[in-house]
Amino acid sequence: MTERKPPGVSFESFVDQQIREAAERGAFTGLTGAGKPLPGADEPYDENWWIKRKLHDEGVSVLPPALALRKEAEDALAAARAARSDAEARRILREINVTIEAALRRPLSGPPLNLTPFDVEQVVAERRARDTGG
Repeated sequence: MTERKPPGVSFESFVDQQIREAAERGAFTGLTGAGKPLPGADEPYDENWWIKRKLHDEGVSVLPPALALRKEAEDALAAARAARSDAEARRILREINVTIEAALRRPLSGPPLNLTPFDVEQVVAERRARDTGG
């Protein structure tokens, strides 16, 4: 919309006219989300909502690398415990252990890592004992 408001016309009536003409042209038909509530409308206002959404959409982590690795290790342990098989649990733990060992050799920025590689067989044994009720 590059048309300028004519002099002497109130801004409100000019905007109303632009909306009415666009609706008559069908500019508002078939829009995604039509008839659905606005996402986040019931959440408290956050002036940085758009920054947070962009970071989320881009998959950008705002955590320092050491904290991000701690979170990744926590998620990997949960995934290993929920794995369908011992082999899958071992694979998940070995993969995260490689990352942890690399971080221990070359420390990451941020707070101390405070992680050691997982004892794969111990986690698998705990998983097996939990699954069998023993």
